Amino acid sequence: MGPDPAVPPTPPVPLAALLAREDLALRQIAGPAGPGVVLHGAHTSEMADPYPYLLGGELLLTAGVHIPDAGAHPDTAGRAGPGPAGHLEAYVSRIVAAGGAALGFGLAPVHDTVPAALVAACEAHGLPLLEVPPRTTFSAVARAVWQLLERARTAELRRVTEAQQSLATAASRPDPVPSVLLRQLARRVAGRAVLYGPEGAELAGEGAASAADAPLAELARLLLTRASATAGDTAPDGTHLAAYALGAGSGFVLGVAAPRRDPGDHTIASVAAVLLSLLTGEHQSGPGAARSSALVRLLLGAPPSEVAPLLGGGRWLVVHARPDTRALAPLAASALGAALGSPLVDLGHDVVRVLVPAGRAPRPQPGWTLGVSAETAPADWPAADAQAARALARARATRTALVRHAAGPGLLGLLPEEEARAHARAVLAPVEASPAGAALLETLRTWLSLHGSWDRTAVALSVHRNTVRQRIARCAALLGSDLDDPDVRMELWFCLGRR
Repeated sequence: MGPDPAVPPTPPVPLAALLAREDLALRQIAGPAGPGVVLHGAHTSEMADPYPYLLGGELLLTAGVHIPDAGAHPDTAGRAGPGPAGHLEAYVSRIVAAGGAALGFGLAPVHDTVPAALVAACEAHGLPLLEVPPRTTFSAVARAVWQLLERARTAELRRVTEAQQSLATAASRPDPVPSVLLRQLARRVAGRAVLYGPEGAELAGEGAASAADAPLAELARLLLTRASATAGDTAPDGTHLAAYALGAGSGFVLGVAAPRRDPGDHTIASVAAVLLSLLTGEHQSGPGAARSSALVRLLLGAPPSEVAPLLGGGRWLVVHARPDTRALAPLAASALGAALGSPLVDLGHDVVRVLVPAGRAPRPQPGWTLGVSAETAPADWPAADAQAARALARARATRTALVRHAAGPGLLGLLPEEEARAHARAVLAPVEASPAGAALLETLRTWLSLHGSWDRTAVALSVHRNTVRQRIARCAALLGSDLDDPDVRMELWFCLGRR
């Protein structure tokens, strides 16, 4: 089995909480139990191979329609092969490979009892198996899972919001760093919070001292030697460690040590890092004045190339980011900018855009999905913005924390640019000239970039998979081409990159 699949970084719910619902009357009959077994969702499928339809962390519900009749293979019982036992062994292994959290088997109308071979396979692969009684519908089970998830998400958002409010209040009081803000942070994460100076020395700390203090200080000193804005580690005693660089190169570091790592803890610590950056930085001096001057000049009509030196860089990256949770708060956006090492943050309706100097290569940020453009000059910022948007769409579709725009000419550099563009315009003209041509081209580009995956393209474009199929079929008709042909796909991908 390969690496564990990515699952949504939202608060999961324990399987035990679902089993505790008396109205469902679910019963676990195989696999591990305990607080470590958690659910991120529910999905119903009667496919013989559900692997392509699972994201990871789901309770998969089935009535066993796909299970072959045991009487049709009397000689295969108990051994792998084409019979029921072999089929169920492969079936369970595929669920585990896809990251499925548990399997719910519904009794009636197909099966009166859970097949013994399924129980044995789940036990062997460590997959929790639930018996769903006839009177309990799959819809009721799925609804219960989503209700539990919503309660967990609401509780976590409430916890984060309350923490943000308490930290903001603490930052406005006299002597906020040692006496209040760090104390609030330490209490919210049930651990220890430490402010380190430019030389790595502890300036202030709150929370009980422990054996993790030395590893935390070492992590803070290591962060000072790197270009990254955050770092994480685990102490020998299992304590979770995190360090956050404050401001853009100010040399101050916030260190956090906590016994556990809940989904909202990184957001809470990031908010504290932003507030501490304001308290320890020189935001009213040169850099802040230069940014204000750059903004004024842009508003008055100066070209980007003229104001870019005031912002601190000649080459730039554009980063598009979306949070992995529902909320998109200004403080979280500011914290992301601080983590990426740039104060140039734009909070949109559903995406955060950050303008980052090229020397500060963005790294994956917990709780965020990022798309990063190629390095560009200020005059090409609009093109870089489009690159970052496409990279973010691909990152969301492939469930990847960070995707960078693939820069570099490769074989394309062997062709004269004007000839390549003319050919691309000619090939794509039927699609571009059609009604909704822009949507068709964007769908085609995304579909090709995701190797023809309907589901991932639908996720990337936030449309239904049938819409993707209809648009691709329309493109094929307009182009008069077979889009299953790899040569055709290669030429279209070339043309889409040149138009």
